[in-house]
Amino acid sequence: MKTELILVGKTVNKHFVAGIKDYAERITHYMPFEIKVIPEIKFTKSLTEELQKTKEGELILKQIQPSDTVVLLDEHGKEYRSIEFADWLQKKQNTARRLIFVIGGPYGFSEEVYKRANEKISLSKMTFSHQMVRMIFTEQIYRACTIIKGEPYHHE
Repeated sequence: MKTELILVGKTVNKHFVAGIKDYAERITHYMPFEIKVIPEIKFTKSLTEELQKTKEGELILKQIQPSDTVVLLDEHGKEYRSIEFADWLQKKQNTARRLIFVIGGPYGFSEEVYKRANEKISLSKMTFSHQMVRMIFTEQIYRACTIIKGEPYHHE
């Protein structure tokens, strides 16, 4: 199974960039993994939130194939403990051809993206910056991979 993480806009904080790169490289030791960055929409000051979400949604949907399993990182998604997420990921490895995680823009997702999604996951009831979520989530994918392999990275 190939896994992709789609991000809207570049990660700008150099510490997060380094962390994301580190975890992404570690993940590739366990499964094919790629991060795709969709460019931010330009001139957003003249756009409503809905129009910005729609434009971002169109770009997100262009990256997705009909057979993909699409999981949105969304505040209204299901929360998992790390071990539960590892179990979930392992099941997806057995059933999905391509697993696509999507972290949207500052206003979330368009209705079209929500309709296309197969599932939604939430990292926490707390709010994190989009920059921070990227690093936290790549770490959680890496952690899940080590749990699946029974490696000592995760401690109960």
